[in-house]
Amino acid sequence: MATEPLKPRPVYRNIHVSQIARYRLPPAGVVSILHRISGVLMFLLMPFIIWMFDTSVTSEISYDRFTTAFNAGLLGLPGFFWKLVALALIWAFLHHLIAGVRHLWMDMTHAVGKEFGRSSAIVTLVLSIALTLALGFKLFF
Repeated sequence: MATEPLKPRPVYRNIHVSQIARYRLPPAGVVSILHRISGVLMFLLMPFIIWMFDTSVTSEISYDRFTTAFNAGLLGLPGFFWKLVALALIWAFLHHLIAGVRHLWMDMTHAVGKEFGRSSAIVTLVLSIALTLALGFKLFF
Protein backbone atom coordinates (compact mmCIF):
# COMPACT_ATOMS: atom_id res chain seq x y z
CA MET A 1 0.00 0.00 0.00
CA ALA A 2 1.60 3.21 -1.20
CA THR A 3 1.14 6.37 0.76
CA GLU A 4 0.47 9.61 -1.00
CA PRO A 5 3.03 12.36 -0.54
CA LEU A 6 1.80 15.03 1.82
CA LYS A 7 0.81 18.31 0.27
CA PRO A 8 2.68 21.29 1.63
CA ARG A 9 0.56 23.26 4.06
CA PRO A 10 -0.28 26.81 3.02
CA VAL A 11 1.80 29.51 4.63
CA TYR A 12 -0.07 32.53 5.94
CA ARG A 13 1.99 35.63 6.46
CA ASN A 14 1.15 39.10 7.62
CA ILE A 15 0.78 41.54 4.78
CA HIS A 16 2.93 44.62 4.47
CA VAL A 17 1.40 48.11 4.41
CA SER A 18 2.34 48.42 0.73
CA GLN A 19 0.14 45.37 -0.05
CA ILE A 20 -3.07 46.70 1.50
CA ALA A 21 -4.38 48.23 -1.75
CA ARG A 22 -4.04 44.88 -3.57
CA TYR A 23 -5.33 42.68 -0.75
CA ARG A 24 -8.86 41.40 -1.26
CA LEU A 25 -10.81 40.50 1.83
CA PRO A 26 -13.43 37.78 1.53
CA PRO A 27 -17.04 39.02 1.82
CA ALA A 28 -17.23 37.83 5.44
CA GLY A 29 -14.19 39.96 6.27
CA VAL A 30 -15.76 43.01 4.63
CA VAL A 31 -18.99 42.47 6.60
CA SER A 32 -17.00 42.08 9.81
CA ILE A 33 -15.11 45.34 9.32
CA LEU A 34 -18.27 47.21 8.26
CA HIS A 35 -20.09 45.81 11.30
CA ARG A 36 -17.48 47.42 13.54
CA ILE A 37 -17.50 50.68 11.58
CA SER A 38 -21.30 50.89 11.75
CA GLY A 39 -21.22 50.31 15.51
CA VAL A 40 -18.66 53.07 16.02
CA LEU A 41 -20.61 55.40 13.73
CA MET A 42 -23.82 54.88 15.68
CA PHE A 43 -21.99 55.41 18.96
CA LEU A 44 -20.29 58.63 17.82
CA LEU A 45 -23.51 60.04 16.36
CA MET A 46 -25.56 59.20 19.45
CA PRO A 47 -25.97 62.91 20.41
CA PHE A 48 -27.40 63.59 16.94
CA ILE A 49 -29.74 60.59 17.24
CA ILE A 50 -30.97 61.77 20.65
CA TRP A 51 -31.47 65.32 19.31
CA MET A 52 -33.43 64.01 16.30
CA PHE A 53 -35.69 61.89 18.49
CA ASP A 54 -36.23 64.57 21.13
CA THR A 55 -36.91 67.29 18.57
CA SER A 56 -39.26 65.18 16.50
CA VAL A 57 -41.54 64.07 19.35
CA THR A 58 -41.59 67.02 21.79
CA SER A 59 -44.16 69.24 20.08
CA GLU A 60 -45.41 70.38 16.71
CA ILE A 61 -43.18 73.44 16.88
CA SER A 62 -40.07 71.39 17.60
CA TYR A 63 -41.03 68.98 14.80
CA ASP A 64 -41.17 71.95 12.41
CA ARG A 65 -37.70 72.96 13.61
CA PHE A 66 -36.56 69.39 13.02
CA THR A 67 -37.85 69.32 9.44
CA THR A 68 -36.38 72.78 8.82
CA ALA A 69 -32.94 71.41 9.72
CA PHE A 70 -33.25 68.93 6.86
CA ASN A 71 -34.60 71.52 4.42
CA ALA A 72 -32.87 74.83 5.21
CA GLY A 73 -29.93 73.66 7.31
CA LEU A 74 -28.70 73.97 10.87
CA LEU A 75 -25.58 75.36 12.55
CA GLY A 76 -24.44 76.95 9.31
CA LEU A 77 -24.48 73.63 7.46
CA PRO A 78 -26.93 73.04 4.59
CA GLY A 79 -29.86 70.67 4.90
CA PHE A 80 -28.27 68.35 2.33
CA PHE A 81 -25.40 67.72 4.76
CA TRP A 82 -27.81 66.74 7.55
CA LYS A 83 -29.62 64.40 5.17
CA LEU A 84 -26.31 62.71 4.37
CA VAL A 85 -25.62 62.32 8.10
CA ALA A 86 -29.08 60.78 8.52
CA LEU A 87 -28.43 58.50 5.54
CA ALA A 88 -25.14 57.36 7.12
CA LEU A 89 -27.06 56.57 10.30
CA ILE A 90 -29.68 54.66 8.33
CA TRP A 91 -26.97 52.57 6.69
CA ALA A 92 -25.16 52.02 9.98
CA PHE A 93 -28.32 50.86 11.72
CA LEU A 94 -29.44 48.57 8.89
CA HIS A 95 -26.02 47.03 8.33
CA HIS A 96 -25.41 46.53 12.05
CA LEU A 97 -28.85 44.96 12.48
CA ILE A 98 -28.57 42.61 9.50
CA ALA A 99 -24.98 41.60 10.32
CA GLY A 100 -26.02 41.02 13.94
CA VAL A 101 -28.90 38.77 12.85
CA ARG A 102 -26.43 36.93 10.60
CA HIS A 103 -24.13 36.31 13.56
CA LEU A 104 -27.02 35.20 15.77
CA TRP A 105 -28.20 32.79 13.07
CA MET A 106 -24.70 31.34 12.72
CA ASP A 107 -24.45 30.95 16.50
CA MET A 108 -27.86 29.29 16.85
CA THR A 109 -27.52 26.87 13.93
CA HIS A 110 -23.75 26.30 14.11
CA ALA A 111 -23.62 27.25 10.42
CA VAL A 112 -20.00 28.31 10.37
CA GLY A 113 -18.92 26.77 7.09
CA LYS A 114 -16.90 28.69 4.55
CA GLU A 115 -19.64 28.65 1.90
CA PHE A 116 -22.40 29.74 4.28
CA GLY A 117 -20.18 32.51 5.61
CA ARG A 118 -19.56 33.77 2.08
CA SER A 119 -23.18 33.58 0.92
CA SER A 120 -24.62 35.10 4.11
CA ALA A 121 -22.07 37.92 3.95
CA ILE A 122 -23.11 38.73 0.38
CA VAL A 123 -26.78 38.68 1.40
CA THR A 124 -25.95 41.01 4.30
CA LEU A 125 -24.18 43.47 2.03
CA VAL A 126 -26.89 43.42 -0.65
CA LEU A 127 -29.75 43.77 1.85
CA SER A 128 -28.15 46.62 3.78
CA ILE A 129 -27.29 48.56 0.62
CA ALA A 130 -30.69 47.95 -1.02
CA LEU A 131 -32.64 48.99 2.07
CA THR A 132 -30.39 52.04 2.54
CA LEU A 133 -31.01 53.09 -1.07
CA ALA A 134 -34.76 52.66 -0.66
CA LEU A 135 -34.87 54.70 2.54
CA GLY A 136 -32.40 57.22 1.10
CA PHE A 137 -34.71 57.72 -1.86
CA LYS A 138 -37.54 58.43 0.58
CA LEU A 139 -35.31 60.82 2.56
CA PHE A 140 -34.12 62.85 -0.43
CA PHE A 141 -37.28 62.85 -2.58
